[in-house]
Amino acid sequence: MKYSFKTAEQLLKLCKKHNLPISLIAKRYEAERCDKPIATVRRKMKQARDAMYEAVRKGIKSDEKTETKMTGGDAKNLFKQLNNLRNMMGNKVTVRAMAYATAVGEQNANMGRIVAFPTAGGAGVIPGTLFSCAEHFHAGKRKLLRGMFTSAAIGLIIAEGATLSAAKGGCQAEVGAAVSMAAAGLTEMRNGTPEQCVHAAAMALKSYLGLVCDPLGGLVEVPCIKRNALGCMVAIGASDMAIAEVESYIPFDEVVGAMKEIAEIMSPKLRETALGGLAVTKTGIEIKRKLGLI
Repeated sequence: MKYSFKTAEQLLKLCKKHNLPISLIAKRYEAERCDKPIATVRRKMKQARDAMYEAVRKGIKSDEKTETKMTGGDAKNLFKQLNNLRNMMGNKVTVRAMAYATAVGEQNANMGRIVAFPTAGGAGVIPGTLFSCAEHFHAGKRKLLRGMFTSAAIGLIIAEGATLSAAKGGCQAEVGAAVSMAAAGLTEMRNGTPEQCVHAAAMALKSYLGLVCDPLGGLVEVPCIKRNALGCMVAIGASDMAIAEVESYIPFDEVVGAMKEIAEIMSPKLRETALGGLAVTKTGIEIKRKLGLI
């Protein structure tokens, strides 16, 4: 296939060969892989974008608590702070990003419709980061799609070189991957070069290596949702560093390789089983008892 890639090295070579940004290589790859017109691929991504937006829109207005009462209403509380930023150390972009990411996580926990991009556990980071930043610099829908296609390309590389499953690799494979994807997507939206996008992805992913998956009661609520919110801050920071021409000393493909190795040696108790970490704290045990799991 003309536009096929499995590594960042291969992706950057394609960008250079065709003088195209990552988003267009990703779009052409998907069209080629599925034997579909590019217009069809673009339409599918638009559908994903719209579904993400709807989850955000509903989430920032909702007070609904989950059945466990562990989460719900935090997105609304964060979003309210946009009218009173004097109380916040972050700025409008970061607070809004956290609100949006939380909104998606809470919708997921309440059985609402979300886009698992790359997974349900990490679904808030990309819409949180990209949507908030798009509003900040008044990016059109086309530029937002560019960010999403670039994010998807990075996700493909992580999936090929390691995993996107917390059951196999811990939370580094879900929230960590999402933060890496968002950092790259945001960097392209800011007209960063393909190399800068990949450096942003590498710096973001390095910050999440070894992160365990230890959800209370085995549910995608605590600590998952807040990890998504805070992940937006890391994605934005990694993009800022890349735009400032800060480079990752370790190439992205090597970071992905390290992630795979860490996943292989990580204890099964720390891989989405709810048998270790936060899941077995006093509070975690109480939740298990309430759910009838012990």
